[in-house]
Amino acid sequence: MTSKGKILWVDDEIDLLRSHIIFLEERGYEVTPVTNADDAIALIDREHFDMVLLDEMMHGKDGITALGEIKEKHPSLPVVMVTKSEEEALMEDAIGSKIDDYLTKPVNPSQILLTCKKILETREITGARISRDYITEFNQISQKLTGPLGWRDWVGIHTSLCEWEVETDQHSELGLKQTLGDQTRECNVQFAKFIESNYPAWLNGTKEAPTFSTDIIRKYVAPHLKQQRNVVFLVLDNLRLDQLLTIEPLLYPYFKIKKDYYYSILPTATPFSRNAIFSGLFPSEMEERYPDLWKQGDDDERSLNRYEHQFLDYQIADLGIEIKPASKYVKALDVKEASNVARKISTLSSVPLLAIVVNFVDILAHSRSDSEVLREITPDEAAYRSLTKSWFEHSYIFQVLKELSNRDNIVVITTDHGSIRGMRGAKVIGDRNTSTNLRYKFGKSLKVDPKHAIIIRDPATYKLPSRGINSNYLIAKEDYYFVYPTNYNYYLNHYRDSLQHGGVSLQEMILPVVTLESKAG
Repeated sequence: MTSKGKILWVDDEIDLLRSHIIFLEERGYEVTPVTNADDAIALIDREHFDMVLLDEMMHGKDGITALGEIKEKHPSLPVVMVTKSEEEALMEDAIGSKIDDYLTKPVNPSQILLTCKKILETREITGARISRDYITEFNQISQKLTGPLGWRDWVGIHTSLCEWEVETDQHSELGLKQTLGDQTRECNVQFAKFIESNYPAWLNGTKEAPTFSTDIIRKYVAPHLKQQRNVVFLVLDNLRLDQLLTIEPLLYPYFKIKKDYYYSILPTATPFSRNAIFSGLFPSEMEERYPDLWKQGDDDERSLNRYEHQFLDYQIADLGIEIKPASKYVKALDVKEASNVARKISTLSSVPLLAIVVNFVDILAHSRSDSEVLREITPDEAAYRSLTKSWFEHSYIFQVLKELSNRDNIVVITTDHGSIRGMRGAKVIGDRNTSTNLRYKFGKSLKVDPKHAIIIRDPATYKLPSRGINSNYLIAKEDYYFVYPTNYNYYLNHYRDSLQHGGVSLQEMILPVVTLESKAG
């Protein structure tokens, strides 16, 4: 039988532990007994061990001293301290000395076995469990795809896929990434068909609709304002559900968390989806009601979303809510602006409603297309999630949230849309006035293969502004991106594997809304 691990057991009464050693050896562990710390340290210097069981009270050199010497030379070697003492000070001393676990004498075989499994077999046991559970989940999702699905079913499928993506990030050796990626792509094929069939019916009221971008303020912010609670509304531009799942554990020590989901409107691009959040209106309604504040155009972050504060105040007033003093709005486009928010948060958060828009994730996604360094750092989705988590953990925004956890504010976090890696080009025909976006386009007489995009010939059915006779919209499906015939191969290769948004995919459309309430409250 292959050894499950080499264990060095150090105890000056090792003969009394012979039955325990036999118990471990019968279960596949290789145990080397030693009666003193000096011999143990010398043996560790000569041989490889996977774990050390170290008695705290021994003749000669004690366990705490030995632990320090072992960790100085072999910092990654797991050490379990075994002691007769239950004094808290001793436990803290041992824990501070970087022990990996702690057992109190008299130990029994089950305790020792559990500790050995936890330290030596956790990854293998967890990997086996993940593989087994994912196969079950894979089959369940595949079965669901064969039947009729509603919008709630798609939320469940996307949530499950994202959770598996995050979990398998830690177990790349299992070889599940390819299978999971293939299933996600198949889900996006069916999801695009689902959206094409149901989205217009949702908008005209003939089918029950999900929560949309237009409902966020009304559903998640307004109720707290009506209860006289101060609300901080935080929009992390272009944050996907899988990315939220990676940063969510960082919030656990500070907040009680309630999570929900919504569907972004189409196109899933900032001028449309984020304006819809702040105004509570669909694009055609925004243009009709506020023609001077919302104009159709390219995805220009600074121009087309510069009236979000006004839209927010108008929507709050339309909901019959009067707040004094007036709301505040901050857009953190760079580190300097984010640091200003962190420095002033105690004052900013004293008003009934503070809205903060953070653009880092969106900037990261766009920059990846042009930066060889970022492409090297984020070669795949797992690396992109990891980089997002690293940014958040060290960001001024996390500092802001930790400060808010000491206050009575309700914090509502969401995003305006997600993104997807564009992997396949779709040839599109349009004139020179056609918009330049990769995942959606509007213009006159646009043409594309309908397998690659939703072709919207009547913009009103999608509550999108009409731009004159023969104007139409294209919304890319799955992981397609639009490429013109001119210099087709150059642009096909240039934009392949870039992070894009504006189209129809689970990653872009099904998004989280998280409500945080301080644990100190």
